[in-house]
Amino acid sequence: MAKEGGGHAQFITGADRMQMVVICRTMAPLSGNLFSQVSSPGKVLSLYPSNEYEVLPNGSEAHWEVVERILFIYAKLNPGIAYVQGMNEIVGPIYYTFATDPNSQWKEHAEADTFFCFTNLMSENRDNFIKSLDDSQCGITCKMESVYSMLKDKDLELYLRMEEQNIKPQYFTFRWLTLLLSQEFLLPDVIRIWDTLFSDEDQFHFLILVCCAMLILIRDNLLVGDFIVNMRLLQDYPISDVHTILTKAKELQGNS
Repeated sequence: MAKEGGGHAQFITGADRMQMVVICRTMAPLSGNLFSQVSSPGKVLSLYPSNEYEVLPNGSEAHWEVVERILFIYAKLNPGIAYVQGMNEIVGPIYYTFATDPNSQWKEHAEADTFFCFTNLMSENRDNFIKSLDDSQCGITCKMESVYSMLKDKDLELYLRMEEQNIKPQYFTFRWLTLLLSQEFLLPDVIRIWDTLFSDEDQFHFLILVCCAMLILIRDNLLVGDFIVNMRLLQDYPISDVHTILTKAKELQGNS
């Protein structure tokens, strides 16, 4: 199945479907064994022993299979973007939120609700996953440069230090922005960040603010570290208190 997007997207072949399966199965550690639980069509989700190789009860399926189906159907319905690695990191927190809802009536429709929300989110975020748009005004390159532009405005000393060390925004902000920080924090913290992010009128501008806040909060380390040390900090962000990060982002927003 052909589609635009070059190196970002992939053809949906049998091999790609298998890759989607593998990726979805690797999501289990993020969700506290959510994807080792099972779902029965038309029934409330139920817990099941976490041994992924055990035979599931008739009419039941593992949660990773539900996520795989959501991604596969999305790819089929959107051939212009298809499936791009990393989409699983975006759909995961959405599905987790619905699938663990204490209200059994909401939980029962977790798959359909997740597909609806994921599709709506991707309608605003899809340009990040289309390679042919990378260097356009709406592409990911422009957004990565926006982080440094904001940093230059908010903390010139830190900006100059990172420029001096030739630490380009592509080295770390690509993952931060395309995956909405879903790989940088534990799942409950990701949900907390997304709650604030999606409630903002200009949510993707606020994401830039959050990324800038993350840099400023570790400025002391970045100013004294060399290239290797600083890259390790940026690839494995050391601050786990997302409230501190969001507070800083709101402060930057207020000073804009």
